Amino acid sequence: MAAALPRTFRRILCEKFSPDFRQATRIVDTPMVNPGAKELLIKNRYLGINASDINFTAGRYFNGDEQPPFGVGFEAIGEIVALGNECQRHFKVGNHVAYMQNGSFAEYMVVPAREAFPIPSCNPEYIPFMVSGLTASISLDQLGDLKSGETVLVTAAAGGTGQFAVQLAKAAGCHVIGTCSSSEKAEFLRNIGCDRPVNYKTENLDQVLKKEYPKGIDVVYESIGAEMFNICLENLAIKGRLIVIGYISGYQTAKGVSKSRNLIIPPRLLSKSSSLRGFLLFHYVKHYGKHFQKLANMYHRAELKSSVDLGQQVHYKGLDSIAEAIDYMYSGKNKGKIIVELPKQTSML
Repeated sequence: MAAALPRTFRRILCEKFSPDFRQATRIVDTPMVNPGAKELLIKNRYLGINASDINFTAGRYFNGDEQPPFGVGFEAIGEIVALGNECQRHFKVGNHVAYMQNGSFAEYMVVPAREAFPIPSCNPEYIPFMVSGLTASISLDQLGDLKSGETVLVTAAAGGTGQFAVQLAKAAGCHVIGTCSSSEKAEFLRNIGCDRPVNYKTENLDQVLKKEYPKGIDVVYESIGAEMFNICLENLAIKGRLIVIGYISGYQTAKGVSKSRNLIIPPRLLSKSSSLRGFLLFHYVKHYGKHFQKLANMYHRAELKSSVDLGQQVHYKGLDSIAEAIDYMYSGKNKGKIIVELPKQTSML
């Protein structure tokens, strides 16, 4: 028998556009909702934190047709607590699911059944398979053209998405270089199979690449931008591919981009027959199911590690801790995917 649902639940709304998450958002009480015929009502247990959360609150993904207030957060896993009558063939109350839906920073969420991924349990290690894992898996598959024996560079390699890019490139038979910012992260990278961790706080990445990889890098998985992007571009191999999945160095600025000295992209690309390829996950919706299942299967066969970070000094728990978790991500101290736990029990008010 399904547990009784509270009359209201809490969620986070963006009330004004700003890259400052605290200034942009507040937690509100919302009347409980009922799922439609083809929908699931999910009680969230774990929420994923993403660098692009503040791009969303800044309004950078809208074309002027969306105004606050609106829900924030991109992904969660949880338990089905109610469902529409057309979903009962494939789901039942008590099943666990993962999903990606705008507004997921909430205690409860109504999700179209077709967009939910069944999972065997609410293990938080399933959270990284979504935004982070799908970004790595789909972009490398669709844009990377990986070939066994090639050299791959992953920036921010110890982060939520970088950890998957490293492991998937290794699984494809590539030699993998990963950038990071501490000796602890370098050890983390070695443990997931990275051939050459580079701590850019103690080593000069440009010098390392030119000395140790004089023929250049075949594929770059780039998420930082600014000077890191410049170094990656300058060290591409002939016919190299530079995949841009983000530019986190600029997200906290007013305009959302960081200054770059690079005004010579065309001749750089032309001189090596190399290419620059942008990737935004939400343009590849039709690939979600296939790649989520691929990651889950690899994980279940112990061929893929999924590392999560619930915080170093404190355990991020509850909606009130999300802003702090975002700050932690931008401090650059996390290893793996930052997640926030929600309590099992909810007030019945």
